[in-house]
Amino acid sequence: MAMTGVLRPGHAQIRVLDMEESVNFYTNVMGLLETGRDSQGRVYFKAWDERDHNSIVLRQAERAGMDFFAFKVMNKATLEKLDADLNAYGVKTERIPAGEMLETGERVRFKLPTGHSIELYAEKTDVGNGMSYTNPEPWVPDLKGIAPSRLDHCLIYGGDIDGNRKLFEDVLGFNLVERIKLEDGETDLATWFTCSTKAHDIAMVRHGEDDKMHHVSFRLDSWEQVLRAADIMSMNRVSIDIGPTRHGVTRGTTIYFFDPSGNRLETFCGGYDFYPDMHPVTWTWEEVGPAVFYHDRKLNDAFLSVVT
Repeated sequence: MAMTGVLRPGHAQIRVLDMEESVNFYTNVMGLLETGRDSQGRVYFKAWDERDHNSIVLRQAERAGMDFFAFKVMNKATLEKLDADLNAYGVKTERIPAGEMLETGERVRFKLPTGHSIELYAEKTDVGNGMSYTNPEPWVPDLKGIAPSRLDHCLIYGGDIDGNRKLFEDVLGFNLVERIKLEDGETDLATWFTCSTKAHDIAMVRHGEDDKMHHVSFRLDSWEQVLRAADIMSMNRVSIDIGPTRHGVTRGTTIYFFDPSGNRLETFCGGYDFYPDMHPVTWTWEEVGPAVFYHDRKLNDAFLSVVT
């Protein structure tokens, strides 16, 4: 598909309880690269194969969770258009000035019907991925930890996911990829959306509380790397929720685990290519187990109940 609007997930600001402990975890276990610190005390990271300055921002707070999740758009003209489109749709937006986040241009922030803060931006400094744009090597040596290639997606929990769907489809141009139905066969329990050809760039689950984060996900390039990530987690006594295993939805392979503050993260690999002429895949309530965890064919309590 021609990517002329929203391009991809760009950054997530995550709340942590102990900054020193968290920086050690995201550096040495996750294998992200620290790219800066600002006057607010936030610490910035990127995955090794990302060119832009940052994709993960840590902010120390009294409770864990996610402040906002952002998408990069094609250019400044696209940012202006989407800001106008959001306002015309009845969504109030806030302009965050360039430089409020390190090496990041002006951002447009708005709230979803589920209460989550979403940002759009067009500009972020290209710091490269450690290899030349001319005659590059295939990968960077001596990476630490799990070393995902990039930020992949997030899963959010809240009430009005139907309102979220309309906003993402009608205003931002996302496509519905998959869904899980509740027992009535009509109501969506969960939905997956893409702004690209990936299996998903954001997903959401119907939940009694708004503005909750289920997980932020990082991309790995092979099942072998997923298994290696599990070894690294075990070596470092990381709390694993479930995995390594496979999803029925998206067909991706996965591990869910927790950072030291209790934020759930995911390493995700695979997933099929999606194109706008494809029909969304629907999973019925009777098959919700294999839809989420294809091998176990059932959900676990922590996966359903723990959110930040």
